[in-house]
Amino acid sequence: MGWLISVGGAVLVSVVLRELFQTLWHPSGRGRFDEWVPRALWRVSGRGGRRLSTVTGPLSLLLVVLSWVVLTVLGWALVYWPHVPSSFSFGTGLQPGTRADLLDSVYLSAVTLTTLGFGDVVPTAGWLRLAVPLEALIGFAILTAAVSWGLQVQPALTRRRVLATRLDQLRRAGAVEQLPALHPTAGADLLFDLAGAIAQTTVDLTQYAVTFWFRDAGSSSSLPASIGTAQDLARRGSTAEHAELRLAAGTLTAALSDLARLLDDQFLHAGGDTADVLAAYATAHGHPA
Repeated sequence: MGWLISVGGAVLVSVVLRELFQTLWHPSGRGRFDEWVPRALWRVSGRGGRRLSTVTGPLSLLLVVLSWVVLTVLGWALVYWPHVPSSFSFGTGLQPGTRADLLDSVYLSAVTLTTLGFGDVVPTAGWLRLAVPLEALIGFAILTAAVSWGLQVQPALTRRRVLATRLDQLRRAGAVEQLPALHPTAGADLLFDLAGAIAQTTVDLTQYAVTFWFRDAGSSSSLPASIGTAQDLARRGSTAEHAELRLAAGTLTAALSDLARLLDDQFLHAGGDTADVLAAYATAHGHPA
């Protein structure tokens, strides 16, 4: 029975390691934890008002990392538990006969994962002398992964906010109305550039799905609020006289379609065409059309 508990703990640790891989290194960029946790918080924030909703994204990052740590500690505790105290040496002042409960195993797992290594409990069995350093390495990997994830998410959010701000500026400058009057090359360059920025946003959402749950406080830096300007520019360009401008408008339309497809498949499940999905995107982030 003891070995079954240890195997169960090893399976739990492997689940966390798989989550790390799926979240940080898999092309889909989607682990189960960073899908379930933000979605649950999003639903709660919908009842808690706008102030709570603006911290859903950062809080999701924190809770996902915390879940990695807690489950890893618990998994390794289950690995050690059946072998405490018989396979461990205890420091002076500790009574091994009273150290066979789960709490002591959790303590041993926690100090090992955080690489504190107090040295008051030391493994004596050969396989445990290999397992304990392995847990310390995994703890270091989780810490590194958490920092790396945060550093990767922030540039993706910045790119999205820059795109939103630019679209808002174009709207206020009357770019949609002035597009036909622009030189065809200048107009096409503008639309091609926007299509590239939207494609980058789609890639960022694919790789860092948690960024969907970050709600920007101001409408001028919120992509859900300003994405309608890109749609208007694409529609206006599609009826232009010059083929170069129509091609650029078609590229922008395709980029918007790809973004809408990703949003609907992974997050919104609203159905409908591109305009319907992007309207649902705006509504979900507190910017109804």
